[in-house]
Amino acid sequence: MSTLETLFETPWIILQRIGHWDFVRRPHSDSCVGILAITPEREIILVEQFRIPVQANVIEIPAGIVGDEEEHLAESLAGTAARELLEETGYRAGAITKLLDTPTSAGLTCEFIHLFHATDLVREHDGGGVAGEHIIVHHVPLAGLRDWLIAQQAAGKIIDFKIHACLWLAGL
Repeated sequence: MSTLETLFETPWIILQRIGHWDFVRRPHSDSCVGILAITPEREIILVEQFRIPVQANVIEIPAGIVGDEEEHLAESLAGTAARELLEETGYRAGAITKLLDTPTSAGLTCEFIHLFHATDLVREHDGGGVAGEHIIVHHVPLAGLRDWLIAQQAAGKIIDFKIHACLWLAGL
């Protein structure tokens, strides 16, 4: 068995090698969560933010890193999903159901994403994230989602695949 070698490290990312394979990881977590949130009015709650690696605004489901801050180290996966949903969108979920655990990009990173479906939503504030985040919250009727996403892509935005994966997993 090959040994793990660290090639490069910053406070936000580590480049490692096992045998002949190089990959990246986050220093504080190998997990993240993503949340499919549907309002009682049958609107999907999506977020938009500028993502530096792709140099574009990306339309995504609400998401976040597990245990990346000291005060959240003992938080469960579902607890992280609930907190991230509230921070980013302003919605509190009455129930959160696990949909899937899967690698985010198995050839590039050891990170796993844990996808959840949030239901019984109650809006508590406008959302937008925490300090340093610039998140735009979108309420899109499920019936018009496809056309809305096509229009967003035509406007130069990137559409994250997890939107489609979560909808399929939830049977919507």
